[in-house]
Amino acid sequence: MSSIISNAETEDCIRDLLKKEGYTLSDTKSHGQTGTDIIAIRNKKKLYIEVIGYKKSGPSRAKDFFEAFFRAVSRLNNKKCKHCIIALPNNFKIGLPQRANQYKVAWKRIAKTFPELEIWLVDTINNKYKKTLWGDWLKDKII
Repeated sequence: MSSIISNAETEDCIRDLLKKEGYTLSDTKSHGQTGTDIIAIRNKKKLYIEVIGYKKSGPSRAKDFFEAFFRAVSRLNNKKCKHCIIALPNNFKIGLPQRANQYKVAWKRIAKTFPELEIWLVDTINNKYKKTLWGDWLKDKII
């Protein structure tokens, strides 16, 4: 499936921004290599970041999103993990409120169960990003 914004574009952008903020970053993974996409460390703060792109197909975007969710929360196997992040293109901000409200009860429970879970919107055009918490996407908290 072709992408409007590739995983690599999203990852390159967030890596660049984090480097500018003074984070030390893990090496870029080779194609097919498993593990956290980016581990960023600054002042003893460690971020575990899973990155996805934005595909043309809605069902493919949903599949990528839910896979990234499970990869992100799996980082909690490391007891010191305090930040599980899904970094995705800014384009997702259109559908995230709808997705959160479609799964409202589950979305709220996930937010309570995983307070470490964050969603970062990456603007690859303007080279910036916005940090949000999982629960921020519920209807009463639309961004």
